[in-house]
Amino acid sequence: MEFTLGQIAGIINGTVEGDSEIKISTISSIEEAKSGSISFLSNPKYESHIYETQASGVIVNNDFQPQQKVSATLIRVEDAYLAFTSLLKEYQRLMDFSKSGIESPSHLPESVKHGKSFYMGAFAYIGDHVTIGDNVKIYPHVYLGDNVSIGDNCILYPGVKIYQNCQVGNYCTLQAGAVIGSHGFGFAPKADGSYENIPQIGNVILEDHVDIGANTTIDCATFESTIIRKGVKLDNLVQIAHNVEIGENTVVAAQSGISGSTKIGKQVILAGQVGIVGHLKIADHTIFGAQAGVMKGTKTGETHWGTPSMEKGKQAKSLVIFRKLPEVMKRIEELEEKILNLPSN
Repeated sequence: MEFTLGQIAGIINGTVEGDSEIKISTISSIEEAKSGSISFLSNPKYESHIYETQASGVIVNNDFQPQQKVSATLIRVEDAYLAFTSLLKEYQRLMDFSKSGIESPSHLPESVKHGKSFYMGAFAYIGDHVTIGDNVKIYPHVYLGDNVSIGDNCILYPGVKIYQNCQVGNYCTLQAGAVIGSHGFGFAPKADGSYENIPQIGNVILEDHVDIGANTTIDCATFESTIIRKGVKLDNLVQIAHNVEIGENTVVAAQSGISGSTKIGKQVILAGQVGIVGHLKIADHTIFGAQAGVMKGTKTGETHWGTPSMEKGKQAKSLVIFRKLPEVMKRIEELEEKILNLPSN
């Protein structure tokens, strides 16, 4: 897929300084770029690379003033980093949404309704009474259970599994191996020490602009819905238990787990390997550091670290004390020895 620098400038609202008809076929870092590729420079720390790069085009800030000759054609924009990000997103969109048609073998019942520009890869299976919006791309080995609904402009990468009755909004991306609507972890203990399975008959709802990472699992609710609100981003290998609700624009990094019936607020950040126990309420704008073990709810805007997690200020003080424990222990032992050696009256 090729574009001219003039076309690229139109996409990112830039101004070409040089030959606008040069063709671009790849996107590269400024250090590794070759002829036919485009790159960017936003950090002055890397300015030296622009005088050596073999890139055919480089996106730069409007105020960039070269100190040496630059062989590449420049595209000047207000913010080179954001413009390059927009270009990457557009390139990915064109690549991901370029497929169309229905490959064979695949299973597509007559009861399924799908919109225009639909793609369905080989070995995909779609259940009865599924509804699929416009411009949806379903890659090979995807499974959609009965009565699933998928909105417009969604991508389901290979091996995605969506159980019956689940709902996916518009502009959602599900990476390979994601499982939506699997059985919630519900078991009732019996007198003999064994466990009785509690049927999970609810579903999962993903609202618009939700991104789900590879091999991430979201369990269905026991009765109603596990809900992932608009704009949520889940990394790879994340576990979301039954009846959880995650608020708008919250981000969850890899290997984190949220236990059942916990409610997460808006714009919350969970770093890697965070674990949250069940039935908690996490307030908006809370931040959890990596490997935080969360055992109680939070207040708006707090930052928590550690296991068990504590508010950042308290945790920092605790760490100072913890580091001093060997010294404190030594002083206690010395005092004990002095007390034991005091002369008797």
